Amino acid sequence: MFALSKIGWFLLTPSNLLIVGAVVGALAGRRRWGRYLCLASLTAALLLGLSPAGFWLLVPLENRFPVSPEDGRPVAGVIVLGGAVQADTSLARGQLVTGDASERVIAMADLARRHPEARIVFSGGSGALVKGGRPEAEAVRLHGATLGIDPGRILFEDRSRTTAENADEVRRLLAPKPGERWLLVTSAWHMPRSVGAFRHAGFDVVPYPVDFRTGAPGDLLAGTTSVGSGLARVDLAVREWAGLLAYRLSGRTDSLLPGP
Repeated sequence: MFALSKIGWFLLTPSNLLIVGAVVGALAGRRRWGRYLCLASLTAALLLGLSPAGFWLLVPLENRFPVSPEDGRPVAGVIVLGGAVQADTSLARGQLVTGDASERVIAMADLARRHPEARIVFSGGSGALVKGGRPEAEAVRLHGATLGIDPGRILFEDRSRTTAENADEVRRLLAPKPGERWLLVTSAWHMPRSVGAFRHAGFDVVPYPVDFRTGAPGDLLAGTTSVGSGLARVDLAVREWAGLLAYRLSGRTDSLLPGP
């Protein structure tokens, strides 16, 4: 299932499809269908890349769960899902290298400081399709001290490759007790699928969304200044919606768009 999801997403990524369509159309020479395909692909790339389409697709995901309030109630622990750290680069360069979702580890450091009694769990294996990829948890274990957290305080889960596996492995590792309050830290656009997977695993968590890609209401009307950045946002949103659909169809979540 992991391999199929990787291969399937590579083939269905909107930006990849549009580029392939334009190339195939151009290679068709003077054939009418080729010219139409090339023109349609390039036009769609420009429209999706320069329009606010990516924002429209992300807003329902990011607004699904509110930002978790600090209401003074005790926190048993904090679960941080991988996806923020570039494991191979970090291990090769000898320092923590983060990607677009760096807010996940920033939140981990902040919550560890504000809740010194809470247990901290980082869940992230290797997302590489071929063997040999280094687990993300390994990079955090070696260089997590740069975040101001004693690595000995962090419990690492390094086997999971997907969100569903995150939930299953963390549930097995922690065996949470009824009534315990566990914060789940991941990107806001990824939170619905994550909460659904944890609920399906029998682990009731408190969403703590970070890494927002949308902000003011004006985002829904404003375009982008770069086709590349606009397409990247569309790719991200389409991938997450496809993931929600796949998880629902495969029984890994109990609803298409899990909510509060």
